[in-house]
Amino acid sequence: MIPIKSETDLVKMRRACKVTGDTLKMIEEHIKPGVTTAQLDEIIEKFIREQGCTPSFKNLYGFPASACISVDDVVVHGIPSDKPLEEGQIVSIDVGACYGGFHGDAARTFAVGQITREKQRLIDVTRQSFFEGIKHARAGRRLGDVSHAIQQHVESNGYAIVRAMTGHGIGRRVHEEPNIPNYGQAGCGVMLKSGYTLAIEPMVNAGEFKVLIDQGDKWTCRTVDGSPSAHYENTILVRDGEPEILTL
Repeated sequence: MIPIKSETDLVKMRRACKVTGDTLKMIEEHIKPGVTTAQLDEIIEKFIREQGCTPSFKNLYGFPASACISVDDVVVHGIPSDKPLEEGQIVSIDVGACYGGFHGDAARTFAVGQITREKQRLIDVTRQSFFEGIKHARAGRRLGDVSHAIQQHVESNGYAIVRAMTGHGIGRRVHEEPNIPNYGQAGCGVMLKSGYTLAIEPMVNAGEFKVLIDQGDKWTCRTVDGSPSAHYENTILVRDGEPEILTL
């Protein structure tokens, strides 16, 4: 069953989502060559806690950090480490904050110094695919309408949408029903209702759509062909008209 959030729920959720979005704005200025992803994670956790929230991802299913930080060919779930970032890389940061028992979730892909035009285009197409998708995220539409629009935008620009990972409902738990694929057929799937809160998150590869999970740490998800990947996510509130983007 997909929870419908009450106005009381949404007061707490808006706060969690604002802190989530503010965290991503804040961390951008710290992303530069020579900084380690572990340092970024430390800054993120400190900021979230200073805002009166707790990091949603810390120890979630055993994840060891407050942020998923994924570099170049790492699609999602990168574990922060002491390896410094390098000029020309791209880094995806996925964070969540919890306030009053409700969660926010968002992700962005950032440039490390100067990057190639190809990598910047990958970031831009990934971001825009989110906005193409949420044009359909309104009460009375089908979830497949959102998924299909994301896929169409990504593939029409020559990229591949990751299929092994999906978006999700969010609220009292980080992951609630429904699962939200970033590909699919229009007119299919769950009928959207006002009050649903969803984490829509296109993950886009420059090469093949296939990914693999690191068998050592059981978390790190990489492209099979070593191509770069980008990630863009916001938590949204479905309404009768245009959705409200809670993490912007």
